[in-house]
Amino acid sequence: MHKILLVLLLIMAPFAIAQDEEPEVVETTEEMTGTVEEEVVPAEEPIVEIDETEAAETPVAEEVERSQSASMDLKDLFIAGGNFMWPLLLALIIGIAVTVERFITFSKAKLDVNKFIEQLGGYIRKGDLSGAENFCDRTRGPVSSILRAGLMRRDKGLVDVEKAIEGAGSIEMAHLEKGLVVLATVSSVAPMIGFLGTVSGMIRAFGEIAAAKNVDASLVAGGIQEALITTASGLCVAIPIQMANNFFIAKIGRFVTDMEEASMFLVDQLADMEHLKQL
Repeated sequence: MHKILLVLLLIMAPFAIAQDEEPEVVETTEEMTGTVEEEVVPAEEPIVEIDETEAAETPVAEEVERSQSASMDLKDLFIAGGNFMWPLLLALIIGIAVTVERFITFSKAKLDVNKFIEQLGGYIRKGDLSGAENFCDRTRGPVSSILRAGLMRRDKGLVDVEKAIEGAGSIEMAHLEKGLVVLATVSSVAPMIGFLGTVSGMIRAFGEIAAAKNVDASLVAGGIQEALITTASGLCVAIPIQMANNFFIAKIGRFVTDMEEASMFLVDQLADMEHLKQL
């Protein structure tokens, strides 16, 4: 009997041990699962919040930047300015063309008067008036032109020389002042065209207000924008053209001073030659 009981105990022992160990395994598995869930869940929640915030903020920033860049487009501003932008563009083209032409002309007419007079005086003191006349022919500019006209009248006396210089000076002044009337006209007419566009835009804005039952800012925005654009465009055309016109007027004043100085030098030199002949 004792042996039978021992055998039964040995057979039942592994099962008893297995039953005791299974709850511990289950509990351990459950504890590990709970730990994993506790570790994973908090890590996922802030990531979702950051993605939603970025997705909500990004399109708004892009829309703001695009609207600002579109408002600075020159083509859109020209179209929004209305029909009065075309005469302003034409005035700008004419003003630029005349300015470039006058600048080239004055650059060619520029002359070192002191050096020119010194070289011319060398010919006159030698008595080579024909050489002095040829020297004036080889030199471009209004100063050399009026002196050449005076030298051509040298045989008829100093009075005729002075008259010839005065006549040539008037012709040269006309050439120098050519185109300045156009610049003055552009600088004065461009703001008037801009103001006319301003009045047209305001008339259109108030007309839209009168026709609409419910007044909205978008109704008058187009007319006000047209008014402001044409005014600014007229001033932008007039200001640089007026500055160019004033610059050329100052240059003409310098040419006049040079011509007077050179003509006085020539008359004095010819007067000295006649005095020496009489002696």
